[in-house]
Amino acid sequence: MLTSDSEFSSEQAHQITLAVREALARRRISRQTLAEKAKISLSTLEKALSGRRPFTLATVIRLEEALGTDLRHADYAPAPAAIQGGGTAPEHLGSYTKAAVSWLTGNYLTLRPSFGEAGAVFAYRTEITWSDSASRLIFREAERLDTGFNQQGEVSVPNQSGHVYLVTSISGQYRVAVVGRPMNTGEMYGILTSLRAGRGTQLTPVSAAIALVPIPPGREADLSFGRIGPSHRHYGAYREHLDRVTAEEFALFKPGP
Repeated sequence: MLTSDSEFSSEQAHQITLAVREALARRRISRQTLAEKAKISLSTLEKALSGRRPFTLATVIRLEEALGTDLRHADYAPAPAAIQGGGTAPEHLGSYTKAAVSWLTGNYLTLRPSFGEAGAVFAYRTEITWSDSASRLIFREAERLDTGFNQQGEVSVPNQSGHVYLVTSISGQYRVAVVGRPMNTGEMYGILTSLRAGRGTQLTPVSAAIALVPIPPGREADLSFGRIGPSHRHYGAYREHLDRVTAEEFALFKPGP
């Protein structure tokens, strides 16, 4: 039985997020307006919709009352084909099927340069799963040192480019990781474009190398997450993965004129 502070599963949370975004678009109201009507803070709403904090039953009930719609059932329930594992991703994500991208699902050790400490590696976990309700691959980040910035979004797999795109879109702001198809051993290497937090409220566009290394089942405890410096026992292996991005030209960083 759910209580007011009960949390929803990742699949349910993603379904609720899609339902809220559709309701906002249909009613042409802002998130600020919705937050005021639901009597919750805009920060709470933004974090829930971006996956940075879980939806609770109390929050969802308030949103349902403010929008006058059921966010958990009815129109947003998965279609029978989706429940049976069918469905095709939308055209803007590559029109792939669940069976065609099953090789992408799983947990990945995710590595990029640290934005706060020169020479260090920032390590966290990314989970890629198939969403039956949304009929597409979705991803979620975890084990980040800065937990408030955990990202979630959609995965695009177009045939034309031969690359995989992990896309986060929040209120018109985009964060994109573009990685090559997996190596024989499963690693994916590429480039991340995001916003780096600066002084005060300043945000600066930044691009960096990124590596996604598959985590075998039961081996997560053998890894380390967070900011990994040169003295850490995993630093050499982590650094080697990042160095491959440019050494083998999975991504190029061109200097200015």
